[in-house]
Amino acid sequence: MRQIYLVFAGILIVIPFIITAVATPAPDAYESFNKSFTDGVPKDTVPIPKTDSSSKGKDTTLRPVTAPAEEVTDSVPVSTDYTGTDSMFVPKLSKDSLDAPITYKAKDSIVLVVPDKRFYFYGTANTKYKKTTLSAERMNYTQSTGIMEATTAQDTAGKPYGRPQLDDNGQAFDSDTLRYNITTQRAKIYNTRSQYGEGFVASQQTKREPDNSIFGFRNGYTTCNLDTPHFQFRAKKIKVIPDKLVISGPANLEIEGVPTPLFIPFAIFPITHGQQSGILVPGYVVNAQKGMGLENGGYYIGLGDNFDLTLRGEVYSYGSWSLTASPTYRKRYHYNGGMTLSFANTRFGDPSVKTEFSRSRDFRVMWNHSMDSKARPGVTFGASVNFGTSSYNKFNVYDYSSRVNNNLGSSISFSKTWQGKPFNFTSSLTHSQNLTTRDVNISFPSATFTMNTIYPFQPKEVVGRAKWYHKLGIGYNGTLQNSVTFKDSVFGKSKMFDALQSGMKHAIPISFSIPVFKNFTFSPSISYSEYWFTKKTIRTFNRNKRVSIDSLGGIDTTYQSGFFSARQASAGVSLSTALYGMYQFGKDSKIKAIRHVMRPTISASLAPDLAKNAYYDLYYTRDSQKVRQSYFTSSSVGVPSEGRSGSISFGIDNNLEMKVFSKKDTSANKEKKIKLLDGFGINGSYNFLADSFQLSNFNIYARTNLFDKLNITAGGTIDPYVVNARGNRIEKYVWQDGKFSIGRLTSANIALSTSFQSSDKKSKQKEQEIQNIENEQSNDAAFQAQQRQLQAVRKNPGEYVDFDIPWKLDLSYSLTYSKNIIPDSGGVVKTITQYLAFNGDFSLTPKWKIGVNSGYNFIDNKLAYTNVYISRDLHCWQMSINLIPIGTYRQFSITISPKSGILRDLRLNRSRTFYDL
Repeated sequence: MRQIYLVFAGILIVIPFIITAVATPAPDAYESFNKSFTDGVPKDTVPIPKTDSSSKGKDTTLRPVTAPAEEVTDSVPVSTDYTGTDSMFVPKLSKDSLDAPITYKAKDSIVLVVPDKRFYFYGTANTKYKKTTLSAERMNYTQSTGIMEATTAQDTAGKPYGRPQLDDNGQAFDSDTLRYNITTQRAKIYNTRSQYGEGFVASQQTKREPDNSIFGFRNGYTTCNLDTPHFQFRAKKIKVIPDKLVISGPANLEIEGVPTPLFIPFAIFPITHGQQSGILVPGYVVNAQKGMGLENGGYYIGLGDNFDLTLRGEVYSYGSWSLTASPTYRKRYHYNGGMTLSFANTRFGDPSVKTEFSRSRDFRVMWNHSMDSKARPGVTFGASVNFGTSSYNKFNVYDYSSRVNNNLGSSISFSKTWQGKPFNFTSSLTHSQNLTTRDVNISFPSATFTMNTIYPFQPKEVVGRAKWYHKLGIGYNGTLQNSVTFKDSVFGKSKMFDALQSGMKHAIPISFSIPVFKNFTFSPSISYSEYWFTKKTIRTFNRNKRVSIDSLGGIDTTYQSGFFSARQASAGVSLSTALYGMYQFGKDSKIKAIRHVMRPTISASLAPDLAKNAYYDLYYTRDSQKVRQSYFTSSSVGVPSEGRSGSISFGIDNNLEMKVFSKKDTSANKEKKIKLLDGFGINGSYNFLADSFQLSNFNIYARTNLFDKLNITAGGTIDPYVVNARGNRIEKYVWQDGKFSIGRLTSANIALSTSFQSSDKKSKQKEQEIQNIENEQSNDAAFQAQQRQLQAVRKNPGEYVDFDIPWKLDLSYSLTYSKNIIPDSGGVVKTITQYLAFNGDFSLTPKWKIGVNSGYNFIDNKLAYTNVYISRDLHCWQMSINLIPIGTYRQFSITISPKSGILRDLRLNRSRTFYDL
């Protein structure tokens, strides 16, 4: 039996896989061809078929030679029927021909065995057919069967290398032996490992069907990306539907190669990208007051690219339960938003013992909406709503940030700007709520219409020097306000509507500025304001009202509805400038210079008493102590000032900078500017026409950012007058009482904050990624999932620590002081708060991290709400321990969960919670 071999050795070769031979050579050509082979070993010579030497003077055009059908090769058979010597022909393809070319290459050599129709590839071989790519150290292809086989090779130590890698239209397989039928697109793979989404499937044997579905035998499923995974689900049979599901039969959880007692009858791992409806698995918890329970279980409903809905619920053995619905909506390049509606029924204690049993029914409404600025130029609409009962946080919220925050706020706003015109319109709804005092303030509807300053006497084109009246400007500002302040217990009741205040304010300012003396600006102004009210608040002292057992007499409040008005007018002038001073140091000093900028301002104003009828005397004690108070104290638009005013106002603002030598500076002068004080100053006024207390309080302030690390802000109010034993002011200055002082400090505040952390090379990249997520607008549920993930990071710091940062520390300190007279009690109340907040974490090892969020109240001399967490990075898993040791709400929990999002419900959690009621 004759065998024919072709050998291509040496360099990389890339040729078409389909042989396009015209015809089989004549017998004499075959004999000449075979003489170049001895004992089946190919030689380096290339045989050349014999040619007819008698072609001289004849037609030398090459013509196909007719050969018997059994001698035609199977790669590309050709027709033997021709018409004409030089005519074109179309060959007939054999049954085992392919519908597309195959490109291939090998680093070492390629061997073609013609009679067997087999190709052998040696040394980093690679073939590509359509969208399928196969690479391996050894490959062979049999054309008659269409099977491509790929295997590994062994080095001198007997260690295999060059594992076959199959990439079939984005689906990757890594194995030690692979057989692939190019014709049927079926494959059999041995000892393979492939990735589907976030998961990896390792199988002893795998069959691939033409529809890309995979059947595996003796498999392991895991989300660990190591060759020897930390954990996996062992299953005898498994099926993979690409881009949809991984389905397995009975499976056993294996950790570090050791089987566990955990068996499941079947498993379904979704690998579908995009929006998919499905069940949200609950977590098991134990709560000392609520009992055993299941938390955060529910169902996700995908309703298209523009809408989805998440339903979650919690249930406990003692009867407590809660329901939460979270719909989200979006439209690309227009808007996106989401809402959370929560209802909770909390039961504490034994219902049979009334003294030990309590029930709380609570709700929470949250809504956020943002509008793309490009959707409607000049129009914006946004919403951020957070409203609910004051006890909702107490029984249903456990994260640190919510527990320490006693204030809720909401804002819904709409604004429109007319392009090319000076008009602006804004409408809003605002809400603020103090969970401690249970005070609620709602302002709705609120609207403001503004006409920016226009210059009616200014010509379109100024010829020559501008006249003074060209700078004369006039504007308008109209405000409508409706507001109400009440306790949350009277929400929706008559008491809430009795306290509703409505008002409207019109303001017309007229102003112009004139430069004088080169460095000064002179600015006269005139303004008129009109106030409209719909309700009067009248407070009177009732001598027979019993406030307490030992106290008789109190304040009664009544409301009078109707239309009321008040007005205010003023005229004034102001003069301002800026003064610069600099002190330069010697050449050898590291401090080059210090610059001081001072901006003094002085102004004079005159205002008649147009609001006298808006004020009355309020007696608040039995011995006829009184204060002047307005009928419209609770007005939503403010109250005009009482009395004539002819005052001079003064203020001075300062800025202090230093220039120092810096080695890091790349410029030639090697200098760096440092801000010592961003601003500090004082302002006040003196009223010449007032009957008493002509000098106003002094307001002082300071702010700076030292070394780009320490932020400092401070402020205070100083009263220049003396007070009596009851705290009432006496018309006598403090410095006239023999004291070297400009006044009494009635209120003050100071706040300091700083942050330290070790270097993190990825910090800028991480901040950019977070900003991209927060600013991006998307049309699918993935965006909302990312937003929820960011919220989870903030609420559960122990489960989302950053091991790239070895340590970090954030500090903030605040001190406030106030001393006020309370007319209802006739006493002076001093209030001091002093609080230090700190949070940070520290890496004990590259895989262990401990952190804390806490604070210290210096007034009560005790720690504030504290959260301590410990985290351990387990590569594909993470363990977190959260401890809340002190306070009304205390908790201990330990959680072990995989990092993969697809297995986020496979978490082990044990927690204990305790309340002090």
